[in-house]
Amino acid sequence: MRTRSQSRNLHNQQHQAPPPVVEPFNLEEPFENPPPPPPPMDDQRTMAQLLEAPTAGYEDAIVVPEITADNFELKHGLLNLVQNKQFFGHDKEDPHAHIRYFNKITSTMKFPNVPSTSVKLMLFPFSLEGAARIWLEKEPPRSIQTWDDLVSKFINKFFPPSKTTNFQNEITRFQQQFDETFYEAWDRFNDLLRACPHHGFLELHQLDTFYNALNSNDQDSLNSAAGGNFLDKMPRDCLRIIESKSKVRNSRNKPVVTKVGTSTSTPGISPDVAALTTDVAEHEDMMKTLILDKQKSQAPVTVKAVEEKCVTCGGAYSYRNCPATDGNVYRDNIQEYVSQAAVANFNQGNTGYRASIANHI
Repeated sequence: MRTRSQSRNLHNQQHQAPPPVVEPFNLEEPFENPPPPPPPMDDQRTMAQLLEAPTAGYEDAIVVPEITADNFELKHGLLNLVQNKQFFGHDKEDPHAHIRYFNKITSTMKFPNVPSTSVKLMLFPFSLEGAARIWLEKEPPRSIQTWDDLVSKFINKFFPPSKTTNFQNEITRFQQQFDETFYEAWDRFNDLLRACPHHGFLELHQLDTFYNALNSNDQDSLNSAAGGNFLDKMPRDCLRIIESKSKVRNSRNKPVVTKVGTSTSTPGISPDVAALTTDVAEHEDMMKTLILDKQKSQAPVTVKAVEEKCVTCGGAYSYRNCPATDGNVYRDNIQEYVSQAAVANFNQGNTGYRASIANHI
C-alpha cells in the first residue's frame, strides 16, 4: 500500500521534463551571418523594389515642431542674413558670439502663431558651414528636441571645458599692456569676459582683478575720482567710476615711460609734465615721418660727364695739348675762354650755341 508522499513523488517523476540534448560544436565550420528572413508571402513588391537601399535612419538631428499656422513661409532675405555670417568651427571662432548674433537676427522677424524657437530650429543649420555643419550631420537622428538642447550641444562641442579653463586663467592673470590706454585695457578685459560668459567670476572679483592689473598712473586716477581708496567704494560705484573714465580716449591716458637707471631713483612726474612729454614725443615722431617721406619723394639728380675734346681740331684731348696751338699765348687765351663757354652751355643742354662758337674758331 502506497503512502501519500510516495504517490506524490511518483507523480512528479512522471511529469518531469527530459534533460536537454547538447549537440557537439564543430569548430571547422565558418562563422556566417544568418540570411535575412524571407519577405512575407503577401508582399507584392517587385525584385527591384525589394533590393532598394533602406531609407531608415536619414532623419535630421533637429526635430522641428509641427507648425499649424496658415501661409507660413521663411523669407529669402532672412536666410541671406543668417548665411552672411556663418560659423565654420575654427579654433579662434567664438560660439557664444555666433549664438548672440543668431538670436539678434531671428528676433527681427515675428510670425503670427509660430513660436520663435521653432523658427530658430529651422534656420540654425543654415548658419553652419565646414566642420560645424559636419558635426550637426553626424548627430543621431531626432536627438535635438528643443532650442536649449541645440545651444547646449553646440556650445559644449566648440567650447570644451579646457577652453573655459584657459579663459579663466587669462582673466585671472590679466595685466595692462605697455602703452595701452585705460579705455583699451578696459575694453580688452570685457572682451575676455564676453568670450567666456560662464567664467564664474563675480562682479566683485572682476573689479578687483582689473584694478590690480592697471599701472600706477591709472590706479591713482581711479583713487582720485573715488575721493580716496578706490576699493573702499561699493562695487556699483566702482563700476560707475571705471565706465566714466573709460569714455575718455585721448592720447593723454597713455602711460609715460621714462628711462630710469638701476642705481638711481626719480621723483614722480606731474600730470601736466607727463602730458607735455607725450605731446612732444608725438610731434617728434610726426616730424621724422615727414622728413623721411620728403627724402623718398625727391628724385636723384644726375650729372652729365663732360668729355675732353679740343675745340680747335676736334681731337680727344684738351686744347692745351693741341699741337696746332702749341706756343701761341694769344690763341691759348681765346681757347680757354671758348672752352669755358662750351662747358657751361653743354651742361645747360645748349648744343646749338656750342656748335656756333666752335665754327667761329
